[in-house]
Amino acid sequence: MNCRILVLVTLLLSSSSFAFQPGDWVLARWQGAAYWFPGVVERVEGNRVIVAYDDGTRETRPANQVKTYDWDVGTRVECRWAGGWTWYSGRISAVMADGVNIRVDYDDGDREQTTTGMCRSR
Repeated sequence: MNCRILVLVTLLLSSSSFAFQPGDWVLARWQGAAYWFPGVVERVEGNRVIVAYDDGTRETRPANQVKTYDWDVGTRVECRWAGGWTWYSGRISAVMADGVNIRVDYDDGDREQTTTGMCRSR
């Protein structure tokens, strides 16, 4: 009997997809690259997580390339200044009540209120 319980617990703990539920706000590695992008779990299929990113894109990632959303004041991010295509490094200096709108203080001294969909982290 103890052996069966151990096998069940091992199986449950080895599948990180059990950690995610539809609606969870997460960070995922877009196309498996080095950067983490914010999004929401649409659904979980085995060990794969379908993520709807805050920037409007969507993809399926292995569960080991998805983690709980953890951006807060002080988090280092790179954002697309004024909605452009160039990424600039900075730090989140404020998070609005909706959690999606943030203020970023860039390393070059500029500041901007933007959205999570315009940012990524390492």
